Amino acid sequence: MLPFLIFTLTLFLVIKQPKGIGIGYSATAGAVLALLAGAVSLNDVWRVVQIIWDPTLAFLGIILISIVLDKIGFFEWASLHMMCMAKGDGRRLFLYIILLGAIISAFFANDGAALILTPIVYQKIKHLGLGRRAMFPFIMGSGFVADTTSLPLLISNLVNILTADFWGIGFFEYAFRMVFVNFFSFLATIVLLYLYFWRDLVKSYDVEALEDKPPKLAIKDPFLFKITWVVGILMLFGFFVSELFYRIPVSVIIVSGGVLLLVASLKNRVYDVKFVLIKETPWKIVVFSVGMYVVVYGLKNAGLTTWISRWLEFSMGFGEFVGITFTGFLSAVMSSIMNNLPSVMLVNLAIDETVLAMESKKILGYANVVGCDLGPKITPIGSLATLLWLYVLEKKGMEIGWGYYFKVGIVITIPILFFTLLGLYLVVLLLG
Repeated sequence: MLPFLIFTLTLFLVIKQPKGIGIGYSATAGAVLALLAGAVSLNDVWRVVQIIWDPTLAFLGIILISIVLDKIGFFEWASLHMMCMAKGDGRRLFLYIILLGAIISAFFANDGAALILTPIVYQKIKHLGLGRRAMFPFIMGSGFVADTTSLPLLISNLVNILTADFWGIGFFEYAFRMVFVNFFSFLATIVLLYLYFWRDLVKSYDVEALEDKPPKLAIKDPFLFKITWVVGILMLFGFFVSELFYRIPVSVIIVSGGVLLLVASLKNRVYDVKFVLIKETPWKIVVFSVGMYVVVYGLKNAGLTTWISRWLEFSMGFGEFVGITFTGFLSAVMSSIMNNLPSVMLVNLAIDETVLAMESKKILGYANVVGCDLGPKITPIGSLATLLWLYVLEKKGMEIGWGYYFKVGIVITIPILFFTLLGLYLVVLLLG
């Protein structure tokens, strides 16, 4: 019971944050306590490091790239285009913002979408003169879509990278299946968000409020803006070479792209590089994630993965659809309680302990990805993206209560999750 008690205590401190103690400190304290109490060993800590170093480094690289692009006005340029295209129709603008969030989440990860898109949407919607109630659908929508449409590529979510590393799945092999699965999630997200916030959506807004700053004026560094597209193509080529020839870790390619952008930014110096690296990178979120990995690994040592593996085998006995659905919902519930990154690790370890064939294990691995990408939207602590999203909104003076978030989260997330898992099952039937 000791690992479960340590986990419960750590989770309590993370949620309550007594006396303003940050989530990074709480998770680190829990990890140290687990080590001192013997719930985990130094070898376990090393095992955790081997599992998480690639996705964690990739996270930092993605956030670095996102911050650089934000500094040069890339995301503001994109959001202004969406606002102009909506032509004063508030409900159409809502759909366009959701679409923009899905695109940013796919290429800059859910964490980048939450960190960058949220403040831009907040500022631009506020600039349109909309009230707080009218702003809420746009804010909540951009927060939800960051996670629910983070399935298509390895770089769309750290959960994806961790699972692909665990099962030896390449960049394009992963995309071949999950791009199609993401369409199911995207469609369900649009429908559910639209229906839930229908009454609060404004019918129209003043387009003239945007005339003082057309999209092209948002770009602060035209040279770096052009270099961004070149770096993106080089990174895509790097993923291709990695899968076919050399197996270069995803994080190495992503960080290399970030370094190229930093070097290119020295030409015009439109922002302070040191400030971006030290002050604006959310290091405490990384510390929280690593600490929770160690705490949760203690649950594995207590036999949790063995128990989970037996239930996974039992569910697969009723067919692939039942196995996929059970795994996805189990991962979702676990993610909503203990954060999706430790959860995806635990379920992957449990899948590996089953006696299933490798093909079946990979299928459940994909279901685990769906559950850990979407399930975190049920609670505020479910994913790093949500924590970043809440952190950004708090800095803007717009606090969202956990009770309200949970009410919205559980109503919207459950049907989206089921529809997406159904999509995964259909993709498996059609593509193998």
